[in-house]
Amino acid sequence: MKKVAIMTSGGDAPGMNACLRAAVRGAVYHGVEIYGIYRGYDGMIEGDIVKMDSHSVSNIIQKGGTILKSARSEEFKTKEGRKKAYNELQKLGIEGLITIGGDGTFTGAKIFYDEYGIPTVGAPGTIDNDLFGTDYTIGFDTAVNTALGAIDKIRDTADSHNRLFFIEVMGRDSGYIAIRSGIGGGAELVMVPETSTSIKEVISTLQEGWARHKTSSIVVVAEGDEEGNAMEIAEKVKKQISQKDIKVSILGHIQRGGSPSAQDRILASRLGLGALEGLMKGEKNVMAGIINDKLVYTSFEDSITKNKPLNQELIHMVKVLSV
Repeated sequence: MKKVAIMTSGGDAPGMNACLRAAVRGAVYHGVEIYGIYRGYDGMIEGDIVKMDSHSVSNIIQKGGTILKSARSEEFKTKEGRKKAYNELQKLGIEGLITIGGDGTFTGAKIFYDEYGIPTVGAPGTIDNDLFGTDYTIGFDTAVNTALGAIDKIRDTADSHNRLFFIEVMGRDSGYIAIRSGIGGGAELVMVPETSTSIKEVISTLQEGWARHKTSSIVVVAEGDEEGNAMEIAEKVKKQISQKDIKVSILGHIQRGGSPSAQDRILASRLGLGALEGLMKGEKNVMAGIINDKLVYTSFEDSITKNKPLNQELIHMVKVLSV
């Protein structure tokens, strides 16, 4: 394989630039031409593709976001859009792709291979850490630390005013950020999509804490919890504990940005190089991941469809440590 292209797609995650840097420099080392595709699949369709070299990725390892930009492409979901994308790759003689993103990115790459035979190796770039086939995804560690920093600050206010805070973190279908930032931040309760926590249980846990003379409380809520978002849950609790000063903080997109942590930079670098070298060795339709500190390749089919359960030990820890 002599010519490959790389892109970032879907939601941005801290460490995507470090992954891009590793793949580009790996290609330079191995004598492979590498092209950067701007704005994901949209850029592929429009031919927004440039040749990259070692200098192209200088001074980006510490930057959040993605210098290649990102987008969610509706046109690529159509056969006509994918045909345009294929024609643009053909013009440059590109033989393989590296995609940094999540399940939507990998689904598109799989369909593209089925139709046009362009092999792809993916790198898991998502703060949610919800992809099967890797212990951690690029951006997850940074997002947890960002959330944790906010929780620490909010706790200062909660303690000063004897308040109950509901803090919402990202995680529409995954409670990974919530559970780790909640444990790290000493939360009394963590509510995640993977487990059912009723409002009755929330109130019971909080009241038990107040009976032990706790003056302030923190509840961390993943945005996709079955009882609703943090605002909705707070309203339900307020109806039954009207005397308590209850506040809500929604952390939102601050969890997506910022300089990647050391762990994310190293993980992203391993996965970027692993994706490039996997592609060179003939891997296709797979995601590069790290399991038990070893580089592995998992089929897109498995990484997208197989469940990645929360560690039950962590869920147990929340209950034990909240006493």
